[in-house]
Amino acid sequence: MEGYGVHGRIPGSRRRRYYVAYGGRGSAKSWTFATALLLQALFDPLRVLCVREIQRTISDSVHRLLSDKIRELGLEWFFTVQETTIAGANGAEFLFAGLRGIDAAKIKSIEGIDVVWCEEAQAITKKSWEILIPTIRADDSEIWVTFNPDMDTDDTYQRFVVYPPENAWVARVTWKHNDWFPPVLEAERLALKRRDPAEHDHVWGGLPRTVVEGAIYSREVTQLVEQRRFRQVPYDPSLKVHTVWDLGYNDESAIILVQRVISEVRIIGYIEDSQRTLAEYVAELNIWPVVWGKDWIPHDGGNRTIAAAGNSVIDILKRLGRKAQLVSETRPNVEHGIQLARMMFPRIYMDDQDVPRNGTGYRGCRRLLDCLKRYRRAIPTTTEEPGSPVHDEYSHGADAFRYMAMVVDQMRNDDEFNPRSIKVPVRRMTPGMGM
Repeated sequence: MEGYGVHGRIPGSRRRRYYVAYGGRGSAKSWTFATALLLQALFDPLRVLCVREIQRTISDSVHRLLSDKIRELGLEWFFTVQETTIAGANGAEFLFAGLRGIDAAKIKSIEGIDVVWCEEAQAITKKSWEILIPTIRADDSEIWVTFNPDMDTDDTYQRFVVYPPENAWVARVTWKHNDWFPPVLEAERLALKRRDPAEHDHVWGGLPRTVVEGAIYSREVTQLVEQRRFRQVPYDPSLKVHTVWDLGYNDESAIILVQRVISEVRIIGYIEDSQRTLAEYVAELNIWPVVWGKDWIPHDGGNRTIAAAGNSVIDILKRLGRKAQLVSETRPNVEHGIQLARMMFPRIYMDDQDVPRNGTGYRGCRRLLDCLKRYRRAIPTTTEEPGSPVHDEYSHGADAFRYMAMVVDQMRNDDEFNPRSIKVPVRRMTPGMGM
């Protein structure tokens, strides 16, 4: 890597803020980074923080990997392997931490880190990166990243591969770059290549997935992207903007902003957040300079609750000046909604523009597309048969999409729909007026 020699860091040489190695299984990324850090710590009393997204115990970390490498290199005379840390005779120190939850506060308090090594970084979230990166602020401090890509929309892949920082060294490495690639792994690689070439390219070639394995809308999302229907979709001022909601409070609420013309369904915006009131969501929506249609609310939005002083979501939204209406009076059949969503997909055009965020949550349709890519079924270990859709952080956007499929053909651009009032215009259809 640039800026390093046999005896560690080269003073005054060109070094990078980020060193990133990503790719497939068997590429020896982790072993290489572990070796490099240990050898540098021999000559430089580095303070190294080794992190991953979740570390419940020390066994979840690279502590064991570094310990094994110390023995392999014969460096027990220099490094003292302790239960939760590793110390060098010159004052070098290796610390280990998880980024999620309570550990975030601990990481903010850590000072003087020279190098942070982020292992299995494909799982590190945008929130965790936003906490970690500003924390590593010592002079000439560096961030090392190793990972096998999972999804092409994962924040780590987008942050370091699709849009790499200017001061970054980024390399894709695979089994081909490992001179010690063992025969047992070569047999496994060839077997997977014969059985499933696409999965082989993901597992061993390090190519990201477009959708998660077993995604409910796998084919539909792939076609949406391949047919370039995920693209810039501007607001049409001649059409009303309808919203479709999935309600939550402690967990996420999702709101899809959609326009419809003839057969086209144009998704121009998406909001997802948690622990916000209806009034806060309405205030955010009202900032948009658009002509509003109806707010479509799931069946439980009609329930009056004690917490809301006997009011329902529909009641509150109407008092806030919105035109709220239930998607259905009763809980809809999930599988029927999924089928309707599948039939709606060929009509969908979804905006691909990023929207700046204010505070928490998500803004913009990239998040909605990610939810649809990750919407999957639970597979019990007892039967190994696909079951009901998984309820997780991605299901809220997918549920709102399903509700949209149930009502999309009820979305109108006039105030009231009266079949007797329809007048057929005498004009020629031109490109851009719909499909």
